[in-house]
Amino acid sequence: MTDEGIRLPRISVSPLRAVLRRIWYAFAALGLVFLLVAVDRDGYRDTYDGEVSVLDALYYATVTVSTTGYGDITPVSDTARLINILAVTPLRIVFLVVLVGTTLEVLTQRTREEFLANRWRSRLSGHTVVVGYGTKGRAAIRTLLDNERAKESIVVVDPNPAAIAEANEDGFVGVIGDGTRGEILRRARIAQAAEVIIATQRDDTTALVTLTARNLNPGATVVAAVRESENDPLVRRSGADVVITSSEATGRMLGVATQSPAVSTLIEDFLVYGHGLDLYERPVSAAEVGQPPSRAEGMVIAVVRDGQVVPYARVDTLAAGDQVVVIHVPEEEPGEPGEPDQVPGEGTANP
Repeated sequence: MTDEGIRLPRISVSPLRAVLRRIWYAFAALGLVFLLVAVDRDGYRDTYDGEVSVLDALYYATVTVSTTGYGDITPVSDTARLINILAVTPLRIVFLVVLVGTTLEVLTQRTREEFLANRWRSRLSGHTVVVGYGTKGRAAIRTLLDNERAKESIVVVDPNPAAIAEANEDGFVGVIGDGTRGEILRRARIAQAAEVIIATQRDDTTALVTLTARNLNPGATVVAAVRESENDPLVRRSGADVVITSSEATGRMLGVATQSPAVSTLIEDFLVYGHGLDLYERPVSAAEVGQPPSRAEGMVIAVVRDGQVVPYARVDTLAAGDQVVVIHVPEEEPGEPGEPDQVPGEGTANP
């Protein structure tokens, strides 16, 4: 963790694997020095018999990289001395670094993490900030990933270190802290974010986080979840573009499931991306401008115009700048049972 509470995802390595990796590096450095000496044995002199054998080359490599240096074998030719300057000495340093790698890693860990955090900040823009890594926050992130969003474009904010540790294990950058504080949201680069998802446990916290996020980024799309519908207006006035009432939505689903299980199944299907029916929003194409929604590509069920959602039946013609909400059936893999020959609704008129 850096001094600012930012945790970057990283791959954990077992201690045994880390030790074995350092041993492999050490033997690799030793082997390279041996090869450099063995191919140029004529450039070295042994004070014992004047000649350097393959065994002598291995012996020289061992005592050289370990900095023992008995001096009984020495480079005498210009080529051998140049190789010692340009290759053997750097490899000796590498060998020593590998031997003290654990101590060096501890000493350089803070500097490395600060460097990674600074590089992360410089590259981050147009990302999504998710405040709250509970059930709602994780479900929202899964939907983003299903829509082909990269993990690198999602930043999680949560006051619970355990939640941030879980987010790191899942591959997300995490910021530990209270989302109601501007300082914490600035660490998540809220000013450069394109979207903010607020999924806290309390409605009053949601309102404060929404107000803080909107003040720091007036142009971002802010989506918030509240438990009670009576808090919906408060969160909207705080700056949320969309407010989802979780308890009321759950209650409606329970009522629908009681009266019409098939309808509740369809609604649940709409909420799971990539399986069965999908709802998605797209801009109107140039060819669709001036046409009725029934002539648009796909099964249009609503038109978003000037920020308002209008049922397709109330729209005579599509205009430039409109967004259309379309029902889409994802194509199944070839050979799967029930695979449609054509995506339903595409190129057909709405009923």
